[in-house]
Amino acid sequence: QVQLVESGGGLVQPGGSLRLSCAASGSLFSIYYTGWYRQAPGKQRELVAVIIRGGSINYADSVKGRFTISRDDAKNTVYLQMNSLKTEDTAVYYCNQNRGGTNYWGQGTQVTVSS
Repeated sequence: QVQLVESGGGLVQPGGSLRLSCAASGSLFSIYYTGWYRQAPGKQRELVAVIIRGGSINYADSVKGRFTISRDDAKNTVYLQMNSLKTEDTAVYYCNQNRGGTNYWGQGTQVTVSS
């Protein structure tokens, strides 16, 4: 059974930083990509950043230059470093992983950017 457990969310002031973690269970074999999505109240879930097996990385235009996705294969963990946070970054952030063609989701972690 694949499990993705997110952590690191919280309340931060505009301009602040947070680091989200996504700890994955099971073997890394057959993982195609791991990504971070977010969903704000009343809005559709959107892709924030994704790291693909070969190392390619893509970001949403809204977070380029502020967010960084990375992975530590030894820990089976993917991170999302979020800097210069804005109020519009407020959302529930979800980890998503594709293994062998099947998508898996974490339970989500709340990020609130507010003064």
